[in-house]
Amino acid sequence: MTKQINILSTKKLLPNQKQQLVDANFTVLEEDFIETTIKNFELSKVNNNLIFTSQNAVQSILQHPKCEDLKSKDVFSIGMKTKDLLTENGFNVVAYTGYAADLAEIISLIYSEESFTFFSGNLRRDVLPNTLKENEITFNEIEVYETKITSKKITKKLDGILFFSPSAVESYFKMNTIKDETCFCIGETTAEALENKKVKTIVIADKPSVENVIAEVVEYYNN
Repeated sequence: MTKQINILSTKKLLPNQKQQLVDANFTVLEEDFIETTIKNFELSKVNNNLIFTSQNAVQSILQHPKCEDLKSKDVFSIGMKTKDLLTENGFNVVAYTGYAADLAEIISLIYSEESFTFFSGNLRRDVLPNTLKENEITFNEIEVYETKITSKKITKKLDGILFFSPSAVESYFKMNTIKDETCFCIGETTAEALENKKVKTIVIADKPSVENVIAEVVEYYNN
């Protein structure tokens, strides 16, 4: 890379994650375009199996006084880091996938006789609950965290933008537009949120993790 490349991350990175980009000679701007907060909720009606689609939901459950009571139940999750967080805290994860559609398919095909409780956030996607409904699978939903849009106007000229959720895409476009910036997405669902936004180049990480997004950025500009 000869010219200086300006990158915006739509969430604050961990120091070691940011350092990877700095070491590769990028100028890195970071802003949190969404904020998540834990909600107060009841754990009164919990079914035999649990579904987690984000680390935020896991963090919320871990802080609930009745958390220990849930560890005897089987868990279905989305994302390697969500699975790892659950396992580290004593939960038994029986199935995990990268995407909601894949998890919904596994549940529908193999576990359709079971009952589930889905721990969600207020801006969750419809894919999973809709598929469970269509297949007449018994489930309920408990909202355990809230995502707030925290839009910011970016005036700096950018070469690339890192997106880690559909909510962050929505937040960015509330106050900004895209001209010819390359968009790097953590996964297919985030990339889908960029449809109809007239984005010329979208790069999707091989695996849905922050580290893989960073690796894609470095590789893209080095080539």
